[in-house]
Amino acid sequence: MLEMERAYEPKPWEAALLVIGIILTIGLSIYFLNVAPHIPIILAIVLLIAYGAVRGVSYKEMERGMTTGAGTSLSAIYLFFFIGILVSSWLLSGTIPALMHASFTLVSPTFFLMTVFIVTGIVGISIGSSLTTVATLGVAFFGMGGALDISPAMTAGAIVSGAFFGDKMSPLSDTTTLASQTVGVDLFEHIRNMGWTTIPAFLISATLFAFLSPNVGDVNMDQLNAFIVGLEETGLIHWYSWIPLVLLFALTIFRLPAVVTLALSSFVAIGLSFLHTNEGLGYVMNTLFGGYVASTGNEAIDALLSKGGLMSMMFTIALVVLALSMGGLLFKLGIIQSLLSTVAHKLKSASSVIVGAALTAIGINLTIGEQYLSILLTGQSFAPHFEQNGLAAKNLSRVMEDAGTVINPLVPWSVCGIFIADALGISVMSYVPFAFFCLLSPVLTIAFGLTGKTLTAAK
Repeated sequence: MLEMERAYEPKPWEAALLVIGIILTIGLSIYFLNVAPHIPIILAIVLLIAYGAVRGVSYKEMERGMTTGAGTSLSAIYLFFFIGILVSSWLLSGTIPALMHASFTLVSPTFFLMTVFIVTGIVGISIGSSLTTVATLGVAFFGMGGALDISPAMTAGAIVSGAFFGDKMSPLSDTTTLASQTVGVDLFEHIRNMGWTTIPAFLISATLFAFLSPNVGDVNMDQLNAFIVGLEETGLIHWYSWIPLVLLFALTIFRLPAVVTLALSSFVAIGLSFLHTNEGLGYVMNTLFGGYVASTGNEAIDALLSKGGLMSMMFTIALVVLALSMGGLLFKLGIIQSLLSTVAHKLKSASSVIVGAALTAIGINLTIGEQYLSILLTGQSFAPHFEQNGLAAKNLSRVMEDAGTVINPLVPWSVCGIFIADALGISVMSYVPFAFFCLLSPVLTIAFGLTGKTLTAAK
């Protein structure tokens, strides 16, 4: 969007004041009023339109900026639609329940913290939602940790680390899709490239959690067994439930486009669902639209399995369109260009743009407390600078996740931080020292940026 012809050239101090005003509008609304970010973003857009009008910019010009910005979200929107369909189809076929069931059997009281980290990671990948993982499985593990007399802060740290590892690496995750599509990178190429920083962070975190896990011996595993039995009683788990997942991995290896991969896996999952469901085609199609609704009688299992569907993506899609519209307006009014011009002389090397993008993503999380905006604004602002320094766009999408997605749960006033603190009943600052994966990810991405390791040159 930096190539957009700007209609005005504000002074840097003027641009800075406007950005501070937007940050305060969005951040304070989210933190103090506990509202979704959509309305604060609309208020910010109104503020920018008023500023443009005062500076003599026609509404038509500003409208073109907003529509150009929103237009960049179309590829992401299409992918979001297919992700919503994939989730519901995988629930119908039993793929997600089977993956959860298998992961629960890995939990060990001897290495409790390590296995909690690994299992929440697997479940996070399977459902693509860190907050759902925390609110369901995480709450159960937190209670088990209390029964084992393990530090609540350590248990919460393991839960948060695993949930956000899973969210970050899941093709079903909205933040993962958003990061890849914001800078025009194939979803699975983005996930593969994240492995350079994510795998070391995962292994180091697992080792630390293993070291910290106390030797507690045999304990009552009734709570976990209730999850396992509840999943078995759904009647969704079969040997063929694994086929859509295997197909997804196979198609990813052959590097088919993400939309094609998701569509084929969904189609196979839908076909397999007719082997164990008595419902007709109408039920299946309505589920693909509205999401799967579990009715097992077990509230925890129902919460884990009731999700997916095209409509489940609308919250994110609306946020993306609004945020990118605001971004387009910021560029049309020359605000972003004015701010970047003050530091452009410092963005002349691969290491400087990596560090700059990482600090920007972290800074947006700390000021606004919104991970979507940390991804969108960082991607929009730094894409041209990565290109100018000969770096492939997938380097930027990796930084956006390493320093954007996983930082949000570490901020007490952020959307994720507030949710997790409420769900687990523990303050954010208590678990921050033990959220090893979230802490390591930005450190590794900056370290690799400074050394030039694992960076890919633009073709």
